[in-house]
Amino acid sequence: MAITARKLVIGAAVLAAAVAAGWQLSRPELIPVDVETIATGPLEVTVNADGMTRIRDVYEVSAPVSGRVLRSPVVIGDPVVADETVVVRIEPGEPAFLDARARAQAEAAVAQAEAALALSEASLRAADADLNSAQRSFDRVFALHDRAAASEAQLEQAEVALDVAAAQYDSAVATQKMHESEVVAAKAVLIEPSGQGGGAASAGDESCCIELRAPVSGQVLSVENLSARTVAAGTPLVTIGPRTELEITVDLLSTDAVRIAPGARAYVERWGGDTALEAVVREIEPAAFTKVSALGIEEQRVKVLLDFTTPKADRPALGHNFRVYLRIVEWSGDEVTRLPISALFREAGDWAVFTVEDGIAHLVKVDIGRRNTEYAQVLGGLDAGAVVVTHPSDSVAEGVLVVDRATLE
Repeated sequence: MAITARKLVIGAAVLAAAVAAGWQLSRPELIPVDVETIATGPLEVTVNADGMTRIRDVYEVSAPVSGRVLRSPVVIGDPVVADETVVVRIEPGEPAFLDARARAQAEAAVAQAEAALALSEASLRAADADLNSAQRSFDRVFALHDRAAASEAQLEQAEVALDVAAAQYDSAVATQKMHESEVVAAKAVLIEPSGQGGGAASAGDESCCIELRAPVSGQVLSVENLSARTVAAGTPLVTIGPRTELEITVDLLSTDAVRIAPGARAYVERWGGDTALEAVVREIEPAAFTKVSALGIEEQRVKVLLDFTTPKADRPALGHNFRVYLRIVEWSGDEVTRLPISALFREAGDWAVFTVEDGIAHLVKVDIGRRNTEYAQVLGGLDAGAVVVTHPSDSVAEGVLVVDRATLE
């Protein structure tokens, strides 16, 4: 009798273990998921792009004449006062070096000019002799005319001859001066560079130099070259601008530019400060331009200009040509039913999500409107308070049991 009871107890234990094992094997698997509750709140849709700060009115000082620019009297960052601070000094440039052929031609030109001068001096002496002879003839005829020994016609002929001789003399004098200048010009070609700067003709002559003063009060933004050098007329030398007039420029894709308007708010980030700055769109240029991207794709870009609304005291270190990251607000709403973008996926051409009710996943199709990188606007299919699965895996399907991953930790 005792053995029979013992067998019954053992059989009952084996049966209970088998039932427990069967229940464990047949129990549906719980899939851990990340969930989030849909709520209402503000939503902003932005156009994001890299931008550049710049001073609105930049003044570039260029060389008005060709010459030798002396070492810059200013450096980058120096304050300047309009019409007072000297920013550039230019002196005449050095003469060019002559090779053997050029020197031979220049020396021949000097010899030719000197020969022409000698010829003009001989002509001048001949004209002087003719003038003296005409003067004596006129004096004799004039004396005879006073004694009635010469006619009026003879006196007029002598007077005309004297005038012609005087004119020829004046012409010879002018020709001589012209050839003297030609000799000086021909010899000037042979002047060698002095190596002292400014040329031999300008040595010690301070009046030969040109001083350019700042066209506007502000700061020196760039100096093309601090050291002395030879420049051509029109060469940029110094850039000046007032740092108080700082703006932002950004090149947007034309498809993005049409979605914003002047007056749109913008956030300025990644500028180096701890907080985001604020700006507003001032102007969207009417014409686009072609720009090749880093991938070699031609893109149509539109330049957009923005003004800071954050006071300068909150961005003291921001200057000209600093890189920033912009988020320009295209659309915004205050009380918007927001759905996490990570919960959305495509189902038969429609947007869908998995909702969680009593630990069971349900496939729900939704209508969405505006969206940004984090949230989408819910237009239909879901209400605030619904719990949705974010980043659903392939294991999540209609009717499966799910559990919040956060409760398992």
